[in-house]
Amino acid sequence: MSQWYFFDTQTKQRTGPFDEAVAIGIAQSNPAYLCWREGMGEWRPVREVGEFNAASIPPPPNAPPPNPGSGNARMRADDIEFRIVGNDMQFVEVELDPGESAVAEAGALMFKDASVRMDTVFGDGSAQNNGLMDKLFAAGRRVLAGDSLFTTVFTHQGTGKAKVAFASPYPGTVLAMKLDEHGGRLICQKDSFLAGARGVSLGIFFQRKILTGLFGGDGFIMQKLEGDGWVFVHAGGTVVERELAAGERLDVDTGCVVAFHDTVGMDVRPVSGIKSMFFGGEGMFLATLTGPGKVWIQSLPFSRLAARMWMSAPQAGGRNVGEGSVLGSLGRIIDGDNNF
Repeated sequence: MSQWYFFDTQTKQRTGPFDEAVAIGIAQSNPAYLCWREGMGEWRPVREVGEFNAASIPPPPNAPPPNPGSGNARMRADDIEFRIVGNDMQFVEVELDPGESAVAEAGALMFKDASVRMDTVFGDGSAQNNGLMDKLFAAGRRVLAGDSLFTTVFTHQGTGKAKVAFASPYPGTVLAMKLDEHGGRLICQKDSFLAGARGVSLGIFFQRKILTGLFGGDGFIMQKLEGDGWVFVHAGGTVVERELAAGERLDVDTGCVVAFHDTVGMDVRPVSGIKSMFFGGEGMFLATLTGPGKVWIQSLPFSRLAARMWMSAPQAGGRNVGEGSVLGSLGRIIDGDNNF
């Protein structure tokens, strides 16, 4: 059954999810609202949606506002085409029409056609950041999220089709996500953004809870991807996608959270039992994700891979003592995967 969300254009508040019976009542009482459910390309005025019996909804006094997410009108992202290549060491190949652009993190380029021009820009390269202050704020947000001050923009300046490819930095999976199919916003782990269509905005998401920021695996700051276009997110190992119902909770190793809808609440809780806490190998805390919304979980966090490599290196004695063990460093006791 469809789960509906509503956006109040006056208060800028979003509510949901609601089942269809409840949603019909809300829509008929609030014809000025915008609505969205999974499968819709973008937010639409309630009166334009057939499920809500548009005949009973009065005509609008004024034109509806643009998509929610930012308070201002937003240029739509370029409608790029792509394919993801590979299994364990994936890369994404983007096909551009003349004038279209893709943005990527510095150092992500694998190859490009000669007609694709590469420009390094200050900030996140999104179309909204036209003024100096916008670019400064965008660059500042990227630094706080652990990214470079600069983003690379790849623009097709020839005729026909042109391709540009971006490679993931370590073994894992490249996820292709259309932001307007996820409410226009995704919260991701730091450094997970690989590339995207021009027009997508890269921001920061602050963890408001102290324990979550300290022991949640990603610190107080995570990446926030906003817009309506395609983005490509990199994760380690294999990725599992879960749909959480309202109030449903999932306990996850702190390093395994890749991304989640902004309707999902993230917190941490201590591992139960002294023996599990000190000898279970998972650290003292687990991340808790509470629905509604989708979450993506990775099987091989980079911190876990790097820790195993470090423990096997000669300078570390060439032996593996296990993650989170009391025989390792204090950091493994506390953080689990953030362990060196």
